[in-house]
Amino acid sequence: MKHCFYNETVGFFYNNSRKELTTYWRTKDVLVVALGLTVSVIVLLTNLLVITAIVINRRFHYPIYYLLGNLAAADLFAGIAYMFLMFHTGPRTAELSLKTWFIRQSLLDTSLTASVVNLLAIAVERHQTVFTMQLHSKMSNQRVTILIFCIWVTALLLGLIPSYGWHCLCALEKCSRMAPLYSRSYLTFWAVSNLVIFLIMVVVYTHIFIYVKRKMTRMSKHTSFHPRYKETMISLVKTVTIILSAFVICWTPGQVVLLLDGLGCKSCDVLAVEKYVLLLAEINSLINAIVYSYRDNEMRSTFRRILCFLCYRNSRYTPTVVKLNTADRRTLSQNGHFTVDSSI
Repeated sequence: MKHCFYNETVGFFYNNSRKELTTYWRTKDVLVVALGLTVSVIVLLTNLLVITAIVINRRFHYPIYYLLGNLAAADLFAGIAYMFLMFHTGPRTAELSLKTWFIRQSLLDTSLTASVVNLLAIAVERHQTVFTMQLHSKMSNQRVTILIFCIWVTALLLGLIPSYGWHCLCALEKCSRMAPLYSRSYLTFWAVSNLVIFLIMVVVYTHIFIYVKRKMTRMSKHTSFHPRYKETMISLVKTVTIILSAFVICWTPGQVVLLLDGLGCKSCDVLAVEKYVLLLAEINSLINAIVYSYRDNEMRSTFRRILCFLCYRNSRYTPTVVKLNTADRRTLSQNGHFTVDSSI
């Protein structure tokens, strides 16, 4: 019969994993917390702005923007989770109960998983609309709601599993070094799951990239094709490149470090970089808001109206209806279907 250590302190498991647990604030700890809180506040504000814009602007009441709003909600949650971590790290870690420690980690895991799965959902939606030459997906509101619900159920399951059994409280030899109360097998599973999602995203966006490039090459041979179409395609290629680059830079280091720890690499100094790779993954929540929102002209316009309203509260806020001229209207392709006029 296994002996479990439910009544032990957090310090007991940190000592078991040989992870340093400080009792005083070092300069490094202060800098990490200060930087982490700064990033968290910016993430909260930017994603709250995105959610507000989607709610108040009727032009954003389409599936892609609902998914974008859900991504912003996930990133907003990630900002809150990371802020909670910053208030419960450093010397304060030793004072945590096992329950609080699991809550701290579950918040992070749930929010980051929701963000990644949302990115995958948006990639699939963009793939569908680009290849069918539609402006917006034909997905119904009911299906979008179900999809969003499934995203959060998946994120919650992955985030809460360790708290309800997939830990090492009854098997100290299986404890992780980075997360001393987690089982290494869970970290391996979580890292591999995210890497699989990452690979799927690479395939999807690469397919979009190749299709757009070929489409531009074919269309450039026809002098009659609308210049607006080329502009839209170039913008889409740029967005795809930014998305992939940001995702690779922000997520790959963290997933590799988690995987090395999960596989029990003895020669890998994962503890030296854990705080930095986690911060890098959190920064992706900020980049998401910029890439998926700021590159959209209508979104930028809505942002300005919101900020102007906040700056001049005493003035009456009346959203103006912008008339589109012929050049700015949605461009029709040769087969009569709408092209993608958004750079999302």
